[in-house]
Amino acid sequence: PFAQATQEAAPAAAASPWAFTANIGLFSDYRFRGISQTDRKPALQGGFDLAHSSGLYVGNWNSNVDSAFYNGANIEMDFYGGYKHAFEGGFGLDGGVIYYYYPNSGSNPTGSTKIDNTEVYIGGSWGPVALKYNYAVSDFFGAPDSDGSSYLDASFAYDLGNNFGVVAHYGYQWLKGGAVVTQIDGTTANNISDWKIGVTYTIDGWVFGLAYVATNRDLTGGTAALTNRNISGDTAVASVTSTF
Repeated sequence: PFAQATQEAAPAAAASPWAFTANIGLFSDYRFRGISQTDRKPALQGGFDLAHSSGLYVGNWNSNVDSAFYNGANIEMDFYGGYKHAFEGGFGLDGGVIYYYYPNSGSNPTGSTKIDNTEVYIGGSWGPVALKYNYAVSDFFGAPDSDGSSYLDASFAYDLGNNFGVVAHYGYQWLKGGAVVTQIDGTTANNISDWKIGVTYTIDGWVFGLAYVATNRDLTGGTAALTNRNISGDTAVASVTSTF
């Protein structure tokens, strides 16, 4: 027993260069670039990320959507991969590609447009401020001749202390070709601005949020088009999310 007690401890196993995280969230409305994807109804969302210490990462994110908006698809599945790097002084760089996939899109009505989208992106951050640019390398969500549509996203997130935080966002969407939108009043627009401001409260790993979301356009689509209802108007979005 004494000999065993004096043996040197075995060396600790090397830390894995891989990190796996998952996330889940419940939202009162799923707003994508200011436009409701769920006919202004709640959304259950979640996904995972696998990151390497080199900065490379891949991930998947999913949400329910309005099937009438996506020609028969009731789920959005996003697949992405890229590279992140943090520099001294709090600067960060992120670049990659994302594919938006909608299973069964084009099935209802039969022969309708199959909706999907592929974008490349590059972003930078410094402290609470981030800027990201997405560029569509495919037809933008199935619209003909719309590759080259792009989106600029400026965001801000700040910890106020005592578990409270504030978030803000401004986005600008450039649309090309068949992606140009027709508003409820019949006028067309080749760009859309959207913005958000909100507060968060974190407790036991859960983040509760409340945000004001709006755009500068009056748009309808999917189920809402049956009654010409606006799905891009001002709204409050409540949420609860967690990453583990």
